Amino acid sequence: MLGLMQNQPLLISSLIEFAQRHHGDVEVVSRRVEGDIHRYTWADVSRRSHQVANALKGFGLDMGDRVATLAWNGYRHLELYFGVSGSGRVLHTVNPRLHPDQIAWILNHAQDKVMCFDMTFLPLIQAVHAKCPSVKHWIALCDADKLPADSGIPGLLSYEAWMSSQSTDFEWPDFDENSASSMCYTSGTTGNPKAVLYSHRSTILHAYAAALPDVMCLSARDSILPVVPMFHVNAWGLPYSAAMVGAKMVFPGPALDGKSIYELMENERVTFAAGVPTIWQMLLGHIQPDGLRFSTLKRTVIGGSACPPAMITAFNDIYGVEVLHAWGMTEMSPLGTLCTLKNKHLTLSKEEQMKIRLKQGRCIFGVDMKIVGDNGEELPHDGKTYGDLYVRGPWVVDDYYKPEGSNPLVKDARGRGWFPTGDVATIDADGYMQITDRSKDVIKSGGEWISSIDIENIAMAHPAIAMAACIGMKHPKWDERPIVAVVKKPGAEVSREELLAFYEGKTAKWQIPDDVVFVPAIPLGATGKMLKTKLRETLADYQLPGL
Repeated sequence: MLGLMQNQPLLISSLIEFAQRHHGDVEVVSRRVEGDIHRYTWADVSRRSHQVANALKGFGLDMGDRVATLAWNGYRHLELYFGVSGSGRVLHTVNPRLHPDQIAWILNHAQDKVMCFDMTFLPLIQAVHAKCPSVKHWIALCDADKLPADSGIPGLLSYEAWMSSQSTDFEWPDFDENSASSMCYTSGTTGNPKAVLYSHRSTILHAYAAALPDVMCLSARDSILPVVPMFHVNAWGLPYSAAMVGAKMVFPGPALDGKSIYELMENERVTFAAGVPTIWQMLLGHIQPDGLRFSTLKRTVIGGSACPPAMITAFNDIYGVEVLHAWGMTEMSPLGTLCTLKNKHLTLSKEEQMKIRLKQGRCIFGVDMKIVGDNGEELPHDGKTYGDLYVRGPWVVDDYYKPEGSNPLVKDARGRGWFPTGDVATIDADGYMQITDRSKDVIKSGGEWISSIDIENIAMAHPAIAMAACIGMKHPKWDERPIVAVVKKPGAEVSREELLAFYEGKTAKWQIPDDVVFVPAIPLGATGKMLKTKLRETLADYQLPGL
């Protein structure tokens, strides 16, 4: 027997319609590439998204055609989020931090028809446009008078001239909620990037889940600053959740330094922010020397890589800002877990609470996860046993778009597909998951596993260390031994011996690194994660002490 309820598809267009109708006067604020601050409202976003949809219709694009963006977090990018997907086309956000050859490969693989880009990235576009025959329309996200006289790109259009002349009268089409809405490519640290194709249904369900009280706890009382880029897994879904709940949005544009972020937070009374640890490291580096404080910031979600304990302590204890540790992947839209305390944890000591906060968190409803051993057997959730982390759920990838290899899912005894994340983790009896390492980064020494994340966190707790990366080096007796590469804070000094002594009593003796290597910088990837592959290449001639 079927239920007698209305069958209404879950479509992204419904979010912007709801935002316009029920909180159209709420502000959307952007720091522009031009350097000024732009203000308007959700009603304006809706109006201009309709114009985008009409402009795409004028190009003769079919349903499902891809529209690429190469842009910072800003209001024009937000209009494309809704105008492209809402009209039935597929929004393809491209990471501008990738190599031009990789960007060209991605555009050709996706067969994008339109490319919309911020003027910051004009040199990138000039480098790749001749290599991308599928792209028929190149649009600069600027006013007509900001177009260069000779860009070298035939038919280059100004976004404002292209869309602002269009009618605001557009009726969002109805279609299957399982239709593709947007796509993102993985960072491609090994081989070519892989394309993850999200659906309208998966995006709406993810937006609902992200806003839940035990997840990001988003509401109409929030002013949200997504420092996580809109080209990185759709800014963790925040534009969609903000439209859903009626929150104020604040976009930082290209100014991601600590000073710019702090001033924007204070001026726009930001209550909630999200980003990777490197961004918050710069923010703390700006406010700590001058004794600055946050007047409105209450919560920050930190994801992308493990958050150092020292950072959580600084935000929580010094500045009264709750740090929400999160974990996810491009293949997961991206949220999988978020770390909030349960009621029974509120009476614990700060030290015991910190042990929980350092974990990546509890499953969000909609995501199921398990850890498995070498033989594929499911392992116990005891907080001690670690294994390969598998996930499944309605916003988890089923397969890649135009895959080069076989389907990534692993079937269980019931025939259900699980996505192997590539992470090694533990899960405790309360459901808290903790990443112990990436499967390719975990260090095996004398038959025992050493977590590179634990080694890095201890180094980061030292007051002289700005960043740390632990890698395993070949050893004739122990197979591998850990070393830690560190970047010192400006003006700070610490010796190799002092840092190694700092590990004593904080981890088992056999887990203490064999050496400390001081480097000017840790190589970072396109999404702000440490590139240990590059670090290993840099240290290719390194030899462990005593060998």
